[in-house]
Amino acid sequence: MIPDVLLVGTRGFGAVHLRNLERLADRARLIAVADPAGGPVEGFGSDTPAFPSLDAALDAGIRPDVTVIATPTGTHFPLAMRALEAGSDVYLEKPPVATMDQFSQLLAAQERTGRAIQIGFQSFGSHALAEIAALGTPTSVATWATWSRDAAYWSRSPWAGRRSIDGVPIVDGVVTNPLAHAVATALRIAGARRREDVQRIDLELYRANDIEADDTSSVRITLHDGRRVTAALTLASPEQTVPLIEVRTASGDVLFAYTEDELTHPDGRTVRTGRTDLFEELLDHRETGAPLSSPLVDTGAFMTVLEAVRTAHSPYAIPASALTVLADRPSPLTTIDGIDDWIERTARSGALFSELDAPFARAAIAGRRTAPAVR
Repeated sequence: MIPDVLLVGTRGFGAVHLRNLERLADRARLIAVADPAGGPVEGFGSDTPAFPSLDAALDAGIRPDVTVIATPTGTHFPLAMRALEAGSDVYLEKPPVATMDQFSQLLAAQERTGRAIQIGFQSFGSHALAEIAALGTPTSVATWATWSRDAAYWSRSPWAGRRSIDGVPIVDGVVTNPLAHAVATALRIAGARRREDVQRIDLELYRANDIEADDTSSVRITLHDGRRVTAALTLASPEQTVPLIEVRTASGDVLFAYTEDELTHPDGRTVRTGRTDLFEELLDHRETGAPLSSPLVDTGAFMTVLEAVRTAHSPYAIPASALTVLADRPSPLTTIDGIDDWIERTARSGALFSELDAPFARAAIAGRRTAPAVR
């Protein structure tokens, strides 16, 4: 029987889900959409009933077998809880929720209702992960990424770059949202899935832009067995590059470009693998019981990082002396001088920015008596 699907959130990544549902029309039926701005205005789903909210859809008698939630992080928890209570399986975009307490409550609700929850860490579906696992247990994993996000990006919505709004956690920083895949995938490769797999988190949060959250950060995650996963990430680079994950193993080091599903082996050979679509996998799970690649419970290790970021000291503001604003474009882009070199160097050394004496980090924390947050 073809399952009925309700899509909550039709803009942003919700539009990606609309295209995917069109592709999978022979396996899933879109019966309604919910979005405060209204439903799709053209193309697939244009004649689908549209509601201003999930509650409104359910109150109108819509009973989905699967609810897809592609909304801001701060709304994930109540929406997922409501969908579970309505008897629906859930495909929930990343990050799963905004606090560890919400994570625990959602896990409990899932167990109580017996429904499935797949989290939208699309990189978890990469076939490269199996090739990496075949090399043996990594001795360490490092990830780095230099992305560019201009002023228009930070002003696109009320929640962009916010840590919270009216007391509601948002946690929209580089580590927890735009480049959450880098951290989550590095943890997955290291074998860290559950909360108990993480022993300690050291982090430094910085901001080049006039926002609440971090746009440039370094993180060192010590696992329960002493191995380390490190990350150095920025949204304040003059040039955007493909995020990379370096996996060190006894049989050699491999480099994984997760957005491209591209794996570079120790001998220099590069292989581009396929990727399993996680929504399609959820449909398979419903039909045959096939395991999920990104079940809610297996994002616990990532949630420990998110919670550390959420409860950490507010990000350090990088001084103007370390910044360059590029105005030769439709929207100004604030960049950190020399950031690209510091990002890779920091991640691969297993250090934090200040431990390597990065100039922007040294300037940012000068005169501050509190140490970088440790969770």
